[in-house]
Amino acid sequence: MWYAISSQDNDNSLTERQSARTAHLNRLHHLKNAGRLLVAGPHPAIDNPEPGEAGFTGSLVIAEFDSLADAKAWGDADPYVSAGVYASVTVKPFNRVLP
Repeated sequence: MWYAISSQDNDNSLTERQSARTAHLNRLHHLKNAGRLLVAGPHPAIDNPEPGEAGFTGSLVIAEFDSLADAKAWGDADPYVSAGVYASVTVKPFNRVLP
């Protein structure tokens, strides 16, 4: 089943985000290569895809997992969590309707 993993950043965590980005992206590439990633990306803090020093407010990943518990475990193990980027991670089942 698909799961939406929505994460909220801690304030002023851009430096930590940049430091952990490679490890974070490696995990996403693993999901993509396994055919389990629908979409992933950050939420810019301003209305600009390149927010610069304004940074980001969180991220969204929609991916396929065997269970809600597996999706939660994957979200909780994100390098952004251990680096202090994410203040919270919420995982919910996602029902893909379109496209």
